[in-house]
Amino acid sequence: MEDKRLYSPKYVKEILERYGFKFSKSLGQNFLIDGNIVRKIVDEGDITSEDYIIEIGPGMGTLTEELALRAKKVVAIEIDDTLLPILDETLGKYDNVEIIHGDVLKIDIEKLIEEKLSGGPVKVVANLPYYVTTPIIAKLIEDNLNLQSIIVMVQKEVAERMEAGPGGKEYGSLSVFVNFYSKPEIVVKVPKTVFMPQPKIDSAVIKLEIKKELPDVDKDKFFKIVKAAFSKRRKTILNSLSTYGFNIEKETIKEALEKLNINVNTRAENLSVEDFIKISKTLPPLDI
Repeated sequence: MEDKRLYSPKYVKEILERYGFKFSKSLGQNFLIDGNIVRKIVDEGDITSEDYIIEIGPGMGTLTEELALRAKKVVAIEIDDTLLPILDETLGKYDNVEIIHGDVLKIDIEKLIEEKLSGGPVKVVANLPYYVTTPIIAKLIEDNLNLQSIIVMVQKEVAERMEAGPGGKEYGSLSVFVNFYSKPEIVVKVPKTVFMPQPKIDSAVIKLEIKKELPDVDKDKFFKIVKAAFSKRRKTILNSLSTYGFNIEKETIKEALEKLNINVNTRAENLSVEDFIKISKTLPPLDI
C-alpha cells in the first residue's frame, strides 16, 4: 500500500516513535518524506536492474527502498547504530539490500566494491549530511573507484558551486575539482519542506558523471595551482600565484601566462579547467 511506503510522514513518525528514535543534529539527520523527490532521484540516477548501488546514510531507508526496487544490489552505509534495528525492520524484506554499520570516510570503499559489488556498473546515491559533503565527495572521486556516477543531495549552494562554470561568484576551487573529475549537473531542486525535521535551507540533487579519462596533467601540481589561484579571489592570477609561496619569480609566471595568451590581470574565477591545465603544464616545478 502507498501509505506504507517509507516516505509516508505518518508511517515515518509511527516507526520512529516506536523505537524512541531521536534525530541527531551532530550527524545532520534530515529524513526525506516526499515520494516524488525519492522517485525523481532514482530516475535521474538512471538506476536499472543491472546496477550495483552504494548508498551513504540511508537513515530509515526511504531512498534505499526505492533503490532496492530497481537496482540489482544496494549496499547502504550507516554511521548511526540506533538506526540499525529500524533499518532491519524497514528493509528486511529486501534480499538485495545489505546494511553496513560504519563511517564512510573510514571504510575501504575499493575493498567493499570488490567483495560485495563486483559484476556490474557501480553508482553512488546519497542524501549527504551538509557538514561532511565535501570530504565524502572528495574521497569518492579521488580514490579511483571506477564508479559510473555519483548522484547526491546536498545543500543547494554547494550544488551550485559544484556545477558552476567560469565567470560567476559560485565558481571556485570546488567547481574546478568537481569538473576536473566529472560532468556535474543539478537534476532536482529540493525544498526544505520535504524533510523531517525541516532544515533551515533548501537542497539540490546533483549528478556527477565520472570521466573515464582524466586530463594528462600532474594532478598534485594542478590542484596546488588552483588552490593558490583562489586563495585571494580579488587578486589577479599573476599576483595570486606569485605571492603564494611557490618560489617562482613573478616574471617567470608572467611570461608563462603571456605565452598562453592569458591576461595577467584576469582573476581565477574567469579561468576554465582547461586554462588551469595549461598553466600547470607551462609553469616550472613548484617548490612547495
